Amino acid sequence: MLIAGFPAGAWGTNCYLVAPAAGEECVIIDPGHQAAEGVEEALRKHRLKPVAVVLTHGHIDHVASVVPVCGAHDVPAWIHPSDRYMMSDPEKGIGRSIGMPLMGELTVGEPDDVRELSDGTRLNLAGLDLTVAHAPGHTKGSVAFRMPETADVPSVFFSGDLLFAGSIGRTDMPGGSMDDMLESLARVCLPLDDSTVVLSGHGSQTTIGQERATNPYLRQVAASGQGDSPRAPRRGM
Repeated sequence: MLIAGFPAGAWGTNCYLVAPAAGEECVIIDPGHQAAEGVEEALRKHRLKPVAVVLTHGHIDHVASVVPVCGAHDVPAWIHPSDRYMMSDPEKGIGRSIGMPLMGELTVGEPDDVRELSDGTRLNLAGLDLTVAHAPGHTKGSVAFRMPETADVPSVFFSGDLLFAGSIGRTDMPGGSMDDMLESLARVCLPLDDSTVVLSGHGSQTTIGQERATNPYLRQVAASGQGDSPRAPRRGM
């Protein structure tokens, strides 16, 4: 399997291109702010042909390049219906204006073909098997994507802004909820094998085992249910 990832834009949001191997079809995950150039570079470098864009949630730092990327390659974008409105109205998703200079660099709106994700859906795209887990907390429509273990590769979990190395996504913006976040961590993350590789929306790669042992939020839900949230930093936009 080939996974090419890079941080993009003002928020350093991780964009991933996933394919069975170089020279094959691929899926693009979260082409965010100023990600289009990096996407094209990765496509050329690995000789990839995109067949779809899939989005972990609707915040502008994860979807800002959806229109140009989908338009350039005539591919659909997949998003949970609860977050779809943010593609056309990004300020509403964060509860304030993100600033005219920044907005001037963006192509706000939906691509021509938008398809909606739901919990438990299995997407077969570019020869890849991705299972969708609805994981509200950061936003109402946040999802994560899990790819099964193979003989050569451990299971991979694209967590978006649900789970980071040592942290979780913030819950203080419109649609955010700490109660929902803790429930999603318990329901979506805790059942995963320790060997599962976590590729998140921001920051470095980790594993479920590492986070189970060291992440204060995952430790808290594992030890005592949801309860009160730890006093530890949260990340993401």
